[in-house]
Amino acid sequence: MTADTRIQLVRDATFVRLTTDGSITGSRGAAPDGLFFQDARHLSRWQLTVDGTDPVALVPATAESDDTAVCVLTPEGTRDDPPAYTVFRRQSVTEGTFTEHLRLVSNRPDAVTARVELTVDTDFADLFELRADDRRYEKSGAEHGIHATGDGLRVSYHPYHRGDRHADTEVVCRPAPDAVAPTRSATRATARMLSWHLPLDAHGETELQLTVRARPHGRPLPTSGPEQTPRPAAYTKSRGTDDLSLACERGLADLDLLTIPVTGVDGEEVRVPAAGIPWFLTLFGRDSLLTSYFLLPYRPATAAAVLSALAAAQGRTHDPFSGEQPGRIVHETRHGELAHFKQVPYGRYYGAVDATPLFLVLLHAHHEQTGDPSLAIRLEAHARRAVDWMLTDGGLDEHGYLVYSPDPGGLVNQNWKDSDGAICFRDGTQADGPIAVCEAQGYAYDALLRTAALARHLWNDPLYARSLEEHAHRLRERFQTDFWMKDEDFPALALDGGGRQVDALASDAGHLLWSGILDEERALRVGRRLLEPDFFSGWAIRTLAAGQRPYHPLSYHRGSAWPHDNALIALGLARQGLTEELRTLAEGLVAAAAGHGYRLPEVLAGYARSATAGPVPYPHSCSPQAWAAATPLALRTALEQERDDPSS
Repeated sequence: MTADTRIQLVRDATFVRLTTDGSITGSRGAAPDGLFFQDARHLSRWQLTVDGTDPVALVPATAESDDTAVCVLTPEGTRDDPPAYTVFRRQSVTEGTFTEHLRLVSNRPDAVTARVELTVDTDFADLFELRADDRRYEKSGAEHGIHATGDGLRVSYHPYHRGDRHADTEVVCRPAPDAVAPTRSATRATARMLSWHLPLDAHGETELQLTVRARPHGRPLPTSGPEQTPRPAAYTKSRGTDDLSLACERGLADLDLLTIPVTGVDGEEVRVPAAGIPWFLTLFGRDSLLTSYFLLPYRPATAAAVLSALAAAQGRTHDPFSGEQPGRIVHETRHGELAHFKQVPYGRYYGAVDATPLFLVLLHAHHEQTGDPSLAIRLEAHARRAVDWMLTDGGLDEHGYLVYSPDPGGLVNQNWKDSDGAICFRDGTQADGPIAVCEAQGYAYDALLRTAALARHLWNDPLYARSLEEHAHRLRERFQTDFWMKDEDFPALALDGGGRQVDALASDAGHLLWSGILDEERALRVGRRLLEPDFFSGWAIRTLAAGQRPYHPLSYHRGSAWPHDNALIALGLARQGLTEELRTLAEGLVAAAAGHGYRLPEVLAGYARSATAGPVPYPHSCSPQAWAAATPLALRTALEQERDDPSS
């Protein structure tokens, strides 16, 4: 359940968000409701009335499982004239399909007739139109075909001047409605009211089954409801186990919910973790790579699928609109109308400075974990192209570092802190490009060394291996000179286009412990510094240390705390042998997970643990979200590494 009390159900790349009586109201902004599939809203209104009034919720909607919710409703009644019948409502979602089962039970000793009405509408809004980011998108209007069928309703959508682009939403009812008519009060002409008069015997019952099938452009209508579709077992909390284990179980269950099918490098279908709900139910390069890395000891097949999918989408040409460059790994893919017609650049958007080195890190780590060389051999050409991108368009040869320049049509910042203003000086000023963020240099260093190992041991190319190692060593030497802030005894967040140190104290420095680019003494000092109270809230390490001008505990990247960010820091603390700091951090994150029903959200507010009874949620956080779901697994790995260290 989200902070605005909506119920969210998800399964098979489809999700629905409902109010607590099971309705859809057409809301927009930070918490839109509706049925969503392939980046579009296929139901924007779904409102039930009984006997002409809004029903009363005796039991508000409760998620019975990840894909099913139940609630209990009645018509209005009084103490002396109680409701004639009760409505037991059950709602489920699976791929492209939303199903509702209504069971009406008579409370009277005489026969009654229930009058049930359902208002249905669909706006086919692109997900980007619904976001609360103050952007507006020009659309030329559309033709909506509204067809009453023998057993329900079909709404078709044909935007003007966009070729054969179309989509459909179909509602199938058992029994068929008595009437389908325009609504009397709806603000949209496309809304329709379906109505039934359902007879109930004395203390009898009847049922109404409603199935909504969404068809985005280019896909057939789904043909089966969720009751006919195999699915993973629903998450249920284990008994008698520790909080970390419970968080790991919940995380794995959430990753099952977020798994989507995409095309792999040889045209095969592979299943990969999407980034998160509601905004990112699609393939993301950085998110999927780090999620897979956290899962490697437990589900190495996920990494193989992600690497194949990202190799298939690897850049081949130069395209300023999408940021595509030869060898570059994609940042995100989208399927909606705005992406298709290039009103947003995200159909295939390459604006990430770090996905390409992380691709190389994961490729080697997969081989290291599994001992299976086949994937690293199969993707050798893709790996070499990724290295070429780092050296050329990525900036290593020209600038000495991986760099990005703000993209006015896409992302101002192209590292994991990709919001406007996130890469800032201590006075809050956003850095100008070309920007070299510190953690991306660590990833590049690690990627060069790991790819050198593949070249030497699997590709039979020792000269290439030696060249990559030399690049890595020179990068490490430059980095420790250019990024280290002597007065702070801490790395700069970034270098701006003029080579100035971007001097905000930021959590990105913790990633350097994981990648190994810092020398041992500096790594130890950074690790200890990150556990000081201005950084560590008691729950997690903040993105910016408190006390700096830009710090805000509810800022997306300037004071909040991100579980995945902390997971990388935890792995770095384990690598550096900082046992006490690792245990402190792990305890805070596990406690935060327990405070969220063992599901870590995308982001936590930066408030100190001593100031609140429990972890404070960030108001616009995705949940479930892939790399947050995988964070408990990374913590387990880090703690096991620490226990395996004979010096601990």
